[in-house]
Amino acid sequence: MPFYCCQTLLVADRDSENMNFYKNSNRQIVHHNGFRRRIISKEMAFYCFDLLASHLYRLKEPPRPQFTNDAFPLFVTWKIGHDHRLRGCIGTFATMPLHSGLKEYTLSSALRDGRFSPVTKDELPNLHCSVSVLTNFEEGVNYLDWETGVHGLRIEFINEKGHKRTATYLPEVAKEQGWTQIQTIDSLMRKGGYKGPISPEVRNSIKVTRYQSEKVTVSYNEFMAAKQRGTS
Repeated sequence: MPFYCCQTLLVADRDSENMNFYKNSNRQIVHHNGFRRRIISKEMAFYCFDLLASHLYRLKEPPRPQFTNDAFPLFVTWKIGHDHRLRGCIGTFATMPLHSGLKEYTLSSALRDGRFSPVTKDELPNLHCSVSVLTNFEEGVNYLDWETGVHGLRIEFINEKGHKRTATYLPEVAKEQGWTQIQTIDSLMRKGGYKGPISPEVRNSIKVTRYQSEKVTVSYNEFMAAKQRGTS
């Protein structure tokens, strides 16, 4: 199921799917000596640029990438210009092989994010691509059981009409916005369509799942330099 980086979702009768999604996403890769191996690499973002450029110019798809094809939840984010304005961001909490997952969400986030018009060829040189690989999903004890700048959040709550809703922010959002934990939670609830007063009692009623991510960001210029070196 695809998610915008700050998407809201009506969950209705999908309780079991949404209550347990993270159990299949709680992935870590470790060396034999117990140290965690880094998953993310710049090559993933280079691959996204290659996919998008090939699509926009109607060229042959790039060859199969060399980075790991292990399965993880992931998001692809496009930003544009010197001020890095959001241009598209879509991902999934389901585990997907990285090769096919990046292919799917590269194009979805660039061309089918309903908040924006599709990315054009003229915009390509001004783009920045971020890939986020999500790990370490855990149920929070309460709405404050997470750390700003470390954890992403997925919340589930009941709106005024009695419908279950969800919303998510990637780990960097709260820190970039300069929000406190309460401001972050309240913003997520508003994103989820909650229109009433947000009291401590309301906050305590939400279900919080925290997660972490590994993220890499590259510019179009970095991508082109890598292609010229033959490393993308």
